[in-house]
Amino acid sequence: MNKFVWKKKDLLGLEELSADEILHILDTSKSFYEISTRAIKKVPVLRGKTVVNLFFEPSTRTKTSFELAEKRMSADIVNVSASGSSLTKGETLIDTVKNLAAYKIDILVMRHSVPGSAHMLSKILEASVVNAGDGAHEHPTQGLLDIFTIRQKKGRIENLKVAIVGDILHSRVARSNIWGLTKLGAEVILVGPTTLVPKHFEAMGVKISHNFDDVIGDVDVINMLRIQKERQKKNLFPSLREYSDLFGLDERRIKKIKKDAIVMHPGPINRGVEMSASVADGPFSVILDQVTNGLAVRMAVFFLVTGGRKGKGVM
Repeated sequence: MNKFVWKKKDLLGLEELSADEILHILDTSKSFYEISTRAIKKVPVLRGKTVVNLFFEPSTRTKTSFELAEKRMSADIVNVSASGSSLTKGETLIDTVKNLAAYKIDILVMRHSVPGSAHMLSKILEASVVNAGDGAHEHPTQGLLDIFTIRQKKGRIENLKVAIVGDILHSRVARSNIWGLTKLGAEVILVGPTTLVPKHFEAMGVKISHNFDDVIGDVDVINMLRIQKERQKKNLFPSLREYSDLFGLDERRIKKIKKDAIVMHPGPINRGVEMSASVADGPFSVILDQVTNGLAVRMAVFFLVTGGRKGKGVM
């Protein structure tokens, strides 16, 4: 592990992190990955610390991963959902969080539909704030676990060609991946219909393609994003069938990829839309590795935003 010292109390997004900071999180995650291979998968890193998980949007993988990371680090955990909070009675988000902070919590993990909500709270809270997704803005731990998985499987990030395919316009996962990958020297190509991959994304230092077949044989990593069926109401493309024909990863298209390429997906998968079942479960897929690695990354983030940023070692 490098000698870089983490100085931030929060993890809000990858846009604001330097390449060194991102690499330090990845390196720290390696140590926590090893912890998860032990017979006893528990360390006292967060013993005596209180973590509040405040989720205002549905979540399975992310919420479970955060909670399991907290338990493996011996934290005291409080879970708060929007439907069970005083927000339903008209209380503001700031008042809700200030009341939670009055219990002297140490970490707030929050997912919210409003972009910038985590940043706003980080400015008024003494506790560390970890962004678990804010609107279509960023999902930093997902971006980190994706990058960690790529480096684990490919041995590097620099000079790799990474295709991110699908609904880029509304994707916080895509934005976090773009910021992280480009800072570490990867070439990122966004692929999808013009309605979902507008040209203004080129300002983020990426290339854009509206033809998947032109790109697929030349990239090292293919990260397929979920098409949200509810967006069909907005007529962003004619039909799911047509989208799948043009941008889905199926048995026909998978034959065109490099022999050492990897296929990713942040989940949940719409099988038969973004990819076929045989691709999702096939030899190129690292989707379950992403889930496993997400636990290590989130443990590393907790370690760094609390005592670990002061240079303490991993136990």
